[in-house]
Amino acid sequence: MKRSVRGLLAAFTGGLLLVTGLTAQAQADGAPGGGAGQAAGAKPVLGWSSWSFVRKNPTAGNIEAAARAMKKSGLAREGYLYVNVDDFWYHCPGDQGPDVDRYGRWVTDETKFPPKGGENGIQAVADHVHSLGLKFGLYVTPGISHRAVVENTAIKGTKYHAADIATSAAENNYNCGGMVGIDYGKPGAQAFTDSWADQFAGWGVDYVKIDGVGTPDIQDVRAWSRALEQTGRPIHLELSNSLDIGNADRWAALSDGWRTGGDIECYCGKDDSSYPLTSWSSVSSRFDQVADWAPYGGPGGFNDYDSIEVGNGAGDGLTPDERKTQLSLWSLAASPLMLGTDITRLDPADLALLRNTDVLAVDQDAVDARRLAKDATSQVFAKREKNGDAVVGLFNTGTSTRAVTTTAAALGLPGAADYAVRDLWTHRASESAGTIAADVPPHGVVLYRVHPLRHTAPATRPVTAVAVHWSAGPAQVPGGSAYTVTTTFSDYGSTPVRDVRLKLAPSAGLTAVATSPAAFREVPAGGTARATYRVTVPASDDLFTTGTVDASAAYRYLGAAPARQSAGDTVTVHKPVQAPYRSYASTGADFSQDGTRLGIRAQGADLYNGINEYGALYLQGAEHDGSTTTVRVDSQSDTDAWAKTGIMARNDITDADHSPGFVILVETPGHGYLLDSDSDGDGNLDTESAVGTSACPSWLKLVREGTTYTGYYSTDGSTWKTVGTADVPSAAATQDVGVFATSHNPGTTGEVDFDGFTQE
Repeated sequence: MKRSVRGLLAAFTGGLLLVTGLTAQAQADGAPGGGAGQAAGAKPVLGWSSWSFVRKNPTAGNIEAAARAMKKSGLAREGYLYVNVDDFWYHCPGDQGPDVDRYGRWVTDETKFPPKGGENGIQAVADHVHSLGLKFGLYVTPGISHRAVVENTAIKGTKYHAADIATSAAENNYNCGGMVGIDYGKPGAQAFTDSWADQFAGWGVDYVKIDGVGTPDIQDVRAWSRALEQTGRPIHLELSNSLDIGNADRWAALSDGWRTGGDIECYCGKDDSSYPLTSWSSVSSRFDQVADWAPYGGPGGFNDYDSIEVGNGAGDGLTPDERKTQLSLWSLAASPLMLGTDITRLDPADLALLRNTDVLAVDQDAVDARRLAKDATSQVFAKREKNGDAVVGLFNTGTSTRAVTTTAAALGLPGAADYAVRDLWTHRASESAGTIAADVPPHGVVLYRVHPLRHTAPATRPVTAVAVHWSAGPAQVPGGSAYTVTTTFSDYGSTPVRDVRLKLAPSAGLTAVATSPAAFREVPAGGTARATYRVTVPASDDLFTTGTVDASAAYRYLGAAPARQSAGDTVTVHKPVQAPYRSYASTGADFSQDGTRLGIRAQGADLYNGINEYGALYLQGAEHDGSTTTVRVDSQSDTDAWAKTGIMARNDITDADHSPGFVILVETPGHGYLLDSDSDGDGNLDTESAVGTSACPSWLKLVREGTTYTGYYSTDGSTWKTVGTADVPSAAATQDVGVFATSHNPGTTGEVDFDGFTQE
């Protein structure tokens, strides 16, 4: 099983880091070549896991059905071989932990996995999976069940018992609970884990996932690595989840793969439905992880960015373009591709994506891509392959189609007369003289394989791109004004294009009038055509309104049929913020004010535990002992379940990463009302109270007495309920106070509208 976590580390590293060898500690951990020794693979594993869709109800029937579907769908022919059972396969009678056998090992839930012909039910399912030519995986968590300690079960093959090796420390088991630590310095400790690994090997297990491990569990990971190796059976060892990058060398030395972050699932389905499986915010949160972890993956051990949620059409929770983005990013990162979808009911279009051998080859080259560029709406990842080709992903994280570009030189390719460019999703060939570009759809990707040529390829379609440029910048413009917008069409190939016609189409409410010629007889190789327009953005009564412009180009090259491509841009219209309010953003944000109404549109990875990304409208130095701050949250949109908005008090709101005296009273779409505070004065929120089910509108009230803050919420503006109380010793006598927002996703902009902010 996996857990849902509030925040994912989103640190950006600008350059490629090089790892020349394992640390001394990692070398001491042993397991030369990585992982559990014999199972260490040269390529990332492909397969299916039960957690995302089946979740709490794995059975012999649905696991065997998934295995048969793997064969029937053709996925197995493309290398998807693993069929893995996640949590809920064992018997959990209560909070004292999983039920155990006479040697302290978990007992199979026979109602889900009945014995067959004298075989354990798990072994019987493994036999069926193996009969189809597939491999079988199973789930475990660190430590030993407290039930084993209470019963003082024997450790197989030794004179020791569970109580001899157990500690009182709790270990992670997210659903059943009741696991306690093992003191691996005690005699019998390694033998207990060896016994469990031997049992798994005897059942025919080919893959073991240890969930809930982290830096405190290095001893458990080492013990399982050794235990699996001593079985003599090649067994893949996978670690989960949110592993510490500071110990990356250890994970590489001890295992075959490691989860770099929290769960990909959104856990946002109605009535606990598995659908939708994930969300764009969950997928896009992996961009920074892929960049950060790139130096640590490779043959023998791979960075695992969690399940692929492609296969069930709309049930995926992703648009078709977002599905390509997930598969492209994971493949560029050489991540394991473990499907989380219901593979017994595969969507035909999704199945075609999963079976795209050009894309699978990018994953199976076992090379981790590095990030070449990142801005507010685009990212570029690329890698060189052994044959000299470069593979590059041009990602658009914005909400309008736009041009994303890089160069052959940036990809590390040598100078050449021309470059063959192949789109791995459309299989369309083109050529470029050196600029690699594409007009990429919103939340989409263009995945290219680029190969240097000794001669030009004039008969091949050139790489071209359309772009939109605002004179006032594309982020925000005052309402009711006119701006110059320039559209460009660029030919990056070695062949001229002819009969180029540019158009600009505004969305409803905006007007566009051409102020220059927009038709061109020819655009030479390496040339650019430009047309300008006067675009008028009307005033609006809303705090924020958005308008779009779509630029298109029609053209011909050589004797080919007419071609067309387009790009777009979105403009945000806002109203100016008036004194005494001030604005501050530690992430992408816009602000608006209309009388007592306040608005914030903000991105942000999170606001908790060292991540401090938010936009805020605030009053400087207005918070003090005895003060009461209230506000109404009218609406919250385009955010995920852990997005946060509400009241913020802080010694200095503009010192996002360091200022102490930090407390926020929060409304979240999916997790009710929170009071988060900084208990130790390090400038990071680390303590939380949570209550209720959120709704809009909601009223929030924060009361300060000395350095103690009490938060309240109301859904009618008159009946107040307590969220919690927090002591913040580092609070200054006077503090900044205001409203804030963070979308809980660095690639998505959420909007929050407030009214009635008062501070007394």
